[in-house]
Amino acid sequence: MALHFEASEFEERKARLLAEMKDARLDAMLLFAQESMYWLTGYDTFGFCFFQCMIVEANGEIALLTRSADLRQARHTSNVETIVIWEDRAGANPARDLKELLSDRDLLGKRIGIEYETHGLTAANGRRVDTALSTFAELEDASAIVPRLRSIKSPAEIACARKAAELADDALDAAIPLIRAGTDESRILAAMQGAILEGGGDYAGNEFIIGSGEDALLCRYKSGRRTLGKNDQLTLEWAGAYRRYHAAMMRTVLTGKPSSRHLELYEAAKAALAACETVMRPGYTFGDVFDAHARAMAEADLTRHRLNACGYSLGAHFTPCWMDMPMFHAGNEEPVEPNMTLFAHMIIADSDSGTAMTLGQTYLTTDGEPECLSRHGLDLIVG
Repeated sequence: MALHFEASEFEERKARLLAEMKDARLDAMLLFAQESMYWLTGYDTFGFCFFQCMIVEANGEIALLTRSADLRQARHTSNVETIVIWEDRAGANPARDLKELLSDRDLLGKRIGIEYETHGLTAANGRRVDTALSTFAELEDASAIVPRLRSIKSPAEIACARKAAELADDALDAAIPLIRAGTDESRILAAMQGAILEGGGDYAGNEFIIGSGEDALLCRYKSGRRTLGKNDQLTLEWAGAYRRYHAAMMRTVLTGKPSSRHLELYEAAKAALAACETVMRPGYTFGDVFDAHARAMAEADLTRHRLNACGYSLGAHFTPCWMDMPMFHAGNEEPVEPNMTLFAHMIIADSDSGTAMTLGQTYLTTDGEPECLSRHGLDLIVG
């Protein structure tokens, strides 16, 4: 088996999950999130674009229902011993196969938690599951259980996050010499992705964000490349990924002479990030971190140019994004705890003047102040 962690690590994770299930009075859980399956058993696939489900029983037994295309994937990358295949065919309804598997495992009439809030369970498949199981068992939305467990990292996971951060730094090192007038964005993107793959990393959970000129104000990837101009702005958001664990970074890099507005926004972004660091520690909440960001932006008269979230948890994640929960937004009462890996991004998009500025990096929380995982400083980069 191609497992990235020791057997004892997986046993500890399962013990934590079973304890949460006991507290929630669940006889079983149906895991549809690929992140949950990977965290619990090592199962590594993009096969979650089709129907698959991992059953975890209160006694610790685990079974996987998946397609034939993922049978060998599951055997090779996970510690799951019981793998059941549902057959691709006209009129197939794998939710009925799931019901039969649950019946075989004597779970009729039991209290079963389901992960609904995941890209691994489409609305159509969710409806099929509810139809198949609504009279079979007592169903409970248990979407938050595993993500909450995953947000606290073990020493082995922290080691993966540190490697991911090293790869993210390598990507920036590869990009900086290319960021100058006359360079096509494609070369920069290829160099960054290549540095991570050459360093033994993985594809990230979503595309790297790259955009110059007007596109520098965007915070999503879009197709189409551009050549940098003499006095230009380039926004980059990327993540090193190692064993599926992510460490993200964000920068707006300039060519030529910075405008006064760029310098003003850079100072505001740096001040806001520093404000976030003061509350990114135990005793505060994710909402407190956002509030610190919002206050700093308000003091710089930038409220209408900021976003309504300023970061999120990171970990092992699969497409379509690397964003994990909890998130830094208003009113989020989730506590900041030690051993979380958190990405804080300060994004300022001044559409009035067409000026962009971003600054972001990944932190490891501790008993005190957070530790930045990047070796790069926060100086404004001008090519």
